Amino acid sequence: MQNKIHSFSLPFEQFDIKGDQHEGSADTGVFLLHGAGTSDRSRFSILRPALLERGIGSTAFDCIGHGETGGEMAQSSLAGRTRQALAVIASRKLPEPLVIVGASMGAYNAIKLTQLKAVATLILIVPGVFTPAAYEVPFGPQFSSVIRRERSWAESDAWDILAEFTGSLLVIAAEHDAVIPREIPERLVESAIKSSWRKLLVVPGAEHKRLFSLLLERPEELKATIDLVIECIEVAGTPAAIA
Repeated sequence: MQNKIHSFSLPFEQFDIKGDQHEGSADTGVFLLHGAGTSDRSRFSILRPALLERGIGSTAFDCIGHGETGGEMAQSSLAGRTRQALAVIASRKLPEPLVIVGASMGAYNAIKLTQLKAVATLILIVPGVFTPAAYEVPFGPQFSSVIRRERSWAESDAWDILAEFTGSLLVIAAEHDAVIPREIPERLVESAIKSSWRKLLVVPGAEHKRLFSLLLERPEELKATIDLVIECIEVAGTPAAIA
C-alpha cells in the first residue's frame, strides 16, 4: 500500500518534538520508542514499512537529544522521556489501549507507560531496564555512575511492573547482545505472570545494534519475526486506530 506519512512538531518545554505517523489501512496502530546513544526513530526504518505492508500504521518521535528534535541528552532523563511520550500520545490522540514497541532504553519507558496508560500490547526489542534511582537523574556523568554499578539493573522496578501487566508481551533479544545481558529479556518474560500471552524470541547471530538489519538479509526469518509481532498484537484484540 502507499505509505502516507504525516510529520508533526510538538512544543514541549523549550523544545519542538519532531515525529511522524505512518497511516495504515487497519484499525491497529503502534507507538514506537527508540533507544539512547545515537538512536532516533529511524531505528525502526525496517520494522515500520514491514508492518505497513500488513496494514498496520505507526507513530514515532525523536526524544530530546536525538534526531530531528535535537537538543542535548543532558537536558533530559528517563523520566523526561516518559513525559515526552505522554505528550505525544495526548497530542496525536492515540486511542487506548495502546500497542507500544520499545527498543533498548525505550523498552523501559514502554514498561513505565503501562502504569500510566491502558496498554494492550508490549513489544520490547533488545530491552534495557534501569534502577529507579536513575529515573529522574539527567543523562550525563551522574546517570552513568548510577547505572554502571554492578548489576544495577537487577534492582529495576520493571519486574514488578510487568508482574501486573495483563496484556500480550513479546520480547525480541539478540543472540550476541554485548550491551544487554541475556538475563534481562529472559527475566522480563518470566516476570509477566499475569500476561495474556508472552513469548521470548532470540534472533540468532544478531547484535544489539544489528537485529532487523540482519533479518533484512534473511527474508524468511524477517517474515517470521513480523508474523510473531502481528500475532502479539492480534491476540490482544486491540482496535488501536492511528489518527
